[in-house]
Amino acid sequence: MLILVQENHKIKVMNTTIEQLLNNQIKYEAQASLQYLAMASWADAEGYNGVADFFYSQSDEERVHMAKLIKFVNERGGNVIIPALDKPKPTYKGLNELFEKFLTSEMFVTEQINHVIYECLQNKDYNVHNFMQWYVTEQLEEEAMARTLLDKLNIIGNDKSGHYLFDRDINTIAAAHENE
Repeated sequence: MLILVQENHKIKVMNTTIEQLLNNQIKYEAQASLQYLAMASWADAEGYNGVADFFYSQSDEERVHMAKLIKFVNERGGNVIIPALDKPKPTYKGLNELFEKFLTSEMFVTEQINHVIYECLQNKDYNVHNFMQWYVTEQLEEEAMARTLLDKLNIIGNDKSGHYLFDRDINTIAAAHENE
């Protein structure tokens, strides 16, 4: 149901269901940012400087995604709820587990974005649907990159020299993948 009411001296033009889903999405993006920050910290502590830089960058990117959603909801007259976050996983058994977590996190975010889009269509909220298309494209790229990096780690296996080269080259691999 579309709401067109005056609340706190502003006109609210947002479906309450969609508003709640967007607030949920804000939390998912914030949670991913925090998780990637913890992953970067683990990688830094383990001596994987390239992997750490990659995850620091991923954390920043997720925060930008969150801020973009906050700004959009506010511009539409919605009520943004800044969420409490769960404590992220702080340690990993190795790079494979780290990148498996990265992939599953991205897949979860994609699933949630798809749910928002489904509800937008059900509620005929084409403005939010259009806005969310940027996130769909972004998630396709993020999942593909996560799969590529995990595939490379699976090829490397437990080879320490392979891990060294992966750590050295990860940002080049990620940049090349984004330019495809």
